[in-house]
Amino acid sequence: MSTADITRAAVLVTYFVIVIVMGFIARGRLKESPDGYFLAGRGLGTFVLIGTMAATNFSAFTVFGASGAGYRDGLAFFPIMAFGTGFMALTFWIIGRKVWALGKEHGLITPSELIGKLYNNRWLSGLFALVLVIFTIPYLALQPMAGGYVLDGLFGFGQTWGAAIVTAVILVYTLRGGMKAVAWTDVFQGILMVVLMIVALVMVVNYNGGLASASSQVIAEWPELFSRPGGTAKYTPAIWFSFMFLWFLCDPMFPQLFQRFYSAGNEHALARTMLWYPAICTVVFILPVALGVLGHLSFPGLEGKEADSIVPMLVTSIGGDFMGTLILAAGLAALMSTMDSQLLTLSSIFTRDILPFFRRSDTSNGSLSIGRIFVAGLAICGFLIAMNPPDTILDFAVKQAFTGLAVLFPTVLFGLYLKNPKPAAAICSILVGEALVVAYELPDLAQYLHTFGFLPVLTVIAASVITYAALQLAVGQVELPPIQPRQVGFAAGFGIIFVLAMDFWRWGEVGQVVLGLPVWAWYFVMLSVLQTILMLFWLRSEHVNKKAVSEVPDP
Repeated sequence: MSTADITRAAVLVTYFVIVIVMGFIARGRLKESPDGYFLAGRGLGTFVLIGTMAATNFSAFTVFGASGAGYRDGLAFFPIMAFGTGFMALTFWIIGRKVWALGKEHGLITPSELIGKLYNNRWLSGLFALVLVIFTIPYLALQPMAGGYVLDGLFGFGQTWGAAIVTAVILVYTLRGGMKAVAWTDVFQGILMVVLMIVALVMVVNYNGGLASASSQVIAEWPELFSRPGGTAKYTPAIWFSFMFLWFLCDPMFPQLFQRFYSAGNEHALARTMLWYPAICTVVFILPVALGVLGHLSFPGLEGKEADSIVPMLVTSIGGDFMGTLILAAGLAALMSTMDSQLLTLSSIFTRDILPFFRRSDTSNGSLSIGRIFVAGLAICGFLIAMNPPDTILDFAVKQAFTGLAVLFPTVLFGLYLKNPKPAAAICSILVGEALVVAYELPDLAQYLHTFGFLPVLTVIAASVITYAALQLAVGQVELPPIQPRQVGFAAGFGIIFVLAMDFWRWGEVGQVVLGLPVWAWYFVMLSVLQTILMLFWLRSEHVNKKAVSEVPDP
């Protein structure tokens, strides 16, 4: 083994040991109970909740998928992810607050248990759980897939061995520590990811003569990377809108993120998480996208999924053995902080929602040992898929996972807000939506299905909502809670911000560049700031209204 290999191995072994030790220490003295193992005792405060919510959502897709997309498509991918994901934070209050309250009141652990409580239907709950598992497994597989890229790039022993090592390390601390271990390691890995990605960007910028020089070189050679519709002309107005729409629907349906609504210590922790999320998304997503764009200066001509390895290629060639390996640990941190959460959440779904269909005994307080076995089985399943990745990370995620999970959004939203939601409406809505997801993936059927230039998610969700509404009206009444004028005002405000994000009047422009970014990119940073300000007023309004209601004397 060479000196370089020893240096790289020492850095990674140290990192893995720190994560494992943190997981064991964080487990602490929590009771061996479903609440303790799966939800950290429902006591996560603001700092840990923000950290674990962000880290579990920022996965291999964030570091490797976003940098690959930045390489292929340029800065056009930045607002799609930064503003789009940040705008999704509205659902932390629209959905998350109600989920937290119902979870605390009824002792709910999994997303499917919430559906069972809202609709009082065991079969709907089982269907919901099955969909969560089926469409999360491809997303889970992205994590060892990307881990394989990193370790193969460092040591050259093949993607399979790299994916196997990452999977094994995650299993060690997840099986032992549960949610509390996952949450604290998420915070550590999230901070590590951001800090080291900043270091990587600074290193690459300096290597290319500074920010102004690096930007000028890219614009001179590849001006399309600084404009819309991007380097591959992929992001037409319809596709742009589709991605913004997709993130809003699918992200809160990620089971590992959904379950964190239950884990919050109180409403205030959820509120603060919502407020900070747009800023976090802005910082996190500019880093890999910018690295992807600047990667053209060192490695021009990469195609397809080759571009997903641009970060490992850059940092190992520029940073040297020690620094390059340390920065690549940021990518490992991103994927590990998502995969551990996915394994833990899917384990709870299996033991509490799916297993009871096959066993007569009550498993609602279920065997944690069975849950741990399922964690190991899922990890192996994800590893096997990662051994032969079919697409780029972005395409694989959007096609195989995100749209399928987005189908569940209408069932959750209507279940939380309708006074008498009907199980038949939800079941048919899910079945119709998922049938279309499958149909779009089958060439013989897809040729007869039109998307009119949009991603399939718009057609899929339209069919799901129409099906739900039609059956709800057919078998019952649509009873909505009373809507107050201030709620209409805030909804209009957020709607205007979303419409302003469809800035099609600037399409095709590069425009003036400020601090390495075109002005149109800074425009989206401003929109995220406006969103945060409006959310702050919204929360204050909710607090004042709740206080006024509580002070009304009983008749």
